[in-house]
Amino acid sequence: MTFRVTILGNSSATPTPERNPSAHVLNVHEQFFLVDCGEGTQQRLIRCGINPMKLQAVFLSHLHGDHVYGIFGLISTLGLMGKRTPLQIFAPKPFDEVLANHLRYFDSELSYEVQWCEVETRKHKLLFENKTLEVWSVPLRHRVPAAGFLFQEKVPALNLHKEAVERYGLGIAQCRAAKRGEDIVLESGVTIPNEELTYRPYRERSFAYLSDTLYSHRAAELVSGVDLMYHEATFADEDRALAKKTGHSTARQAAQVALTARAGRLLIGHFSSRYKDLHLLEAEVREIFSNSEAAIEGHSYEIPCMREHFR
Repeated sequence: MTFRVTILGNSSATPTPERNPSAHVLNVHEQFFLVDCGEGTQQRLIRCGINPMKLQAVFLSHLHGDHVYGIFGLISTLGLMGKRTPLQIFAPKPFDEVLANHLRYFDSELSYEVQWCEVETRKHKLLFENKTLEVWSVPLRHRVPAAGFLFQEKVPALNLHKEAVERYGLGIAQCRAAKRGEDIVLESGVTIPNEELTYRPYRERSFAYLSDTLYSHRAAELVSGVDLMYHEATFADEDRALAKKTGHSTARQAAQVALTARAGRLLIGHFSSRYKDLHLLEAEVREIFSNSEAAIEGHSYEIPCMREHFR
């Protein structure tokens, strides 16, 4: 079962020859979700082998250009490609006004519906849910209303131990009951505990996207235990005054968020164009949180599917 994030862009406001504005794609069980959509996202999708038509929904953290300028071209291209199913875009106000103007002047005859869903940036709220996934908003601290996103895989359904089914001669109705989590009473009157009959096929996984923001203890608590965290690290510690002034984090602050959240792994990104070499930022973050690295554009980061039979 796939759970993978691909980095399309990890630059801050000014792109560089090597780095593009913010955009990520999360693949959960072959369902694709776009997180932020900076300029050039369409090309990055194609170069990474991701078909834009497969996108289930788009999540925009805030309305700064380096996170949204690419969405308007993407909307148009999906129409040219013949998209028929609705596209949900989760974004803070006033994206509804911006979207309405774009549709009025540039895409008034789309082949599909663009559905705006408001992200209330001060609330930790369930935004999206299907059979396998929940997406929650995570309030952030930036110069404009902003929210991060927590993608949480749902607990998988129970599987049956085949040897237990055979040993006790369970019928179809009993197997269904066991998969619902029930204990089974045999004709002899003996009760078989459910944990002897079933197991979870894998442990549910999670990914947190936290960009752009000042250090936030609340955000760390809201994503506690996350497997993979992406946190902005726009500046090095020597530029922490500038980070505070512009509503951004340093590499050390990103590491502290990951440490507080007890994250499994940390990717840093949203780098200022002033840093040609990212080794300084990586060194600073690893002093506090060792299992961390600078996100590399075009690379995919997988959260392994732990298949141990456990309850």
